[in-house]
Amino acid sequence: MSTAAVAPPRRLSRGLVVAYGFGAVAYGVKDTGFGGFLLFFYNQVMGLPQATVSFVIMAALLIDAAVDPMIGFLSDRTRSRWGRRHPWMYASALPIMMLYVAVWSPPSGLGATGLLVWLFAIAVLMRSAVSAYEVPSVALTPELTGDYDERTRVLAWRYLWGWAGVVATLLAIWLWFLAPAPGFPDGKLNPAGYYRLGIASALLMGFAILVSALATHREIPKFPKLGAVKAARLRDSFGELRDTLRNRAFAILMTAGVLLYTNQGVISALGVYTAVHIWGFHPGDFVMQALSFAVAASIALLAAPWLGRRGSKPKIAAAAVVCGAMFITVPYWLRFAGLLPPASDPVLPFIAVWVSAAGTACNISGFILAASMMADVVEDSELRTGRRDEGVFFAGSFFMQKCTSGIGIFGAGVILSLSHFPARALPGQVSAAVLDRLALVHASSYLAIALVAAFILTRFPFGRTEHQARLALLAGAPTLEAIPQQV
Repeated sequence: MSTAAVAPPRRLSRGLVVAYGFGAVAYGVKDTGFGGFLLFFYNQVMGLPQATVSFVIMAALLIDAAVDPMIGFLSDRTRSRWGRRHPWMYASALPIMMLYVAVWSPPSGLGATGLLVWLFAIAVLMRSAVSAYEVPSVALTPELTGDYDERTRVLAWRYLWGWAGVVATLLAIWLWFLAPAPGFPDGKLNPAGYYRLGIASALLMGFAILVSALATHREIPKFPKLGAVKAARLRDSFGELRDTLRNRAFAILMTAGVLLYTNQGVISALGVYTAVHIWGFHPGDFVMQALSFAVAASIALLAAPWLGRRGSKPKIAAAAVVCGAMFITVPYWLRFAGLLPPASDPVLPFIAVWVSAAGTACNISGFILAASMMADVVEDSELRTGRRDEGVFFAGSFFMQKCTSGIGIFGAGVILSLSHFPARALPGQVSAAVLDRLALVHASSYLAIALVAAFILTRFPFGRTEHQARLALLAGAPTLEAIPQQV
């Protein structure tokens, strides 16, 4: 067990916050590929059944349920001259780069079964390598500052850079890697494009990881001073991990987050399907959509910290989620009501893109506030256990995000199967009945899940007052009974 310590509530320089957040580009790039194109690549390009592919991707996520908290646990207990987090961050860069290239370049001649085994193995290894970077990296947030509002600002920049990675990847995909090529008038079906995407993405991810790690390296002496880790039996270590994960506030955020990121994953995995076949996208419309994400993330960068300073994070996050769900699904309800132009009308993609962008801005704001709440859980746990377990808590947060490419992709596969969506479908050749089923199941399930998640967020048990009291107690003589609990 380590000695309890607390990060000072300090204001960080703009340069440090921006450079630290830049590391999230790596996850944005990875998640765009995994969440938006992995199912499509192995289904429509490699010819594997969509339900089988989505199940294999979700099955790989089950291993993450054990890997992520163990990485967080080990990171929390790492002691080195480079601190607890940086050894993990530096060591993860090269494996991430190599594995990401492998995702998009399966060996030829494997057959269907071999491809599924390859996909499962590479997905597990890739996610584990990304965890070895992202969990320690985001766990730096509560170590950098103990300030309630500053944490929201720091995480807002991380989310902005993460979405910058998404936008950059999407622009590169639609303008270059999956653009029409000789022999492939539909560039989305060109295997060589995915291979080039893998190489370029790997280089960008490695660069982002090293920039973030190097920028925060000089802050290591300012982090909370912790005592040495006592030797313990494996059973005792698992007991500590179990006690940490029993935190009620953490459980609430995990439950809501799994639902929200699953929804996000379904949208990402179905994005190409719905854009082409329901909204009538052409190549230029995908570029417009990517730019709309940049606008949405920029709005959230300003909105989330501003809202967080003016009210209750749990209630504002819940309201943002509800607003996001309304905007995301309203184009589908307007379609069923016959209030939208036909798929051949160039105005339709414009409406679909920018209405959904408003929902995306709301959702990102909610995600930022929820991540900031996760940082606040650290001191709550420290007061109860005497341990700084940032790594464990943010491992849970990161596991939630992985649900976008795990449970979310599985959900997308189920929706496609329920809709009887055909393989290797071409625009204009999918029946109206199939598209109606796809739209109805997708929109109704998204709205229902978002509403449940928003309700769960409102049950988060503490806010600003409790956090400030907790910091004061940790700086002096802690007594748990002195802290009021917000209901």
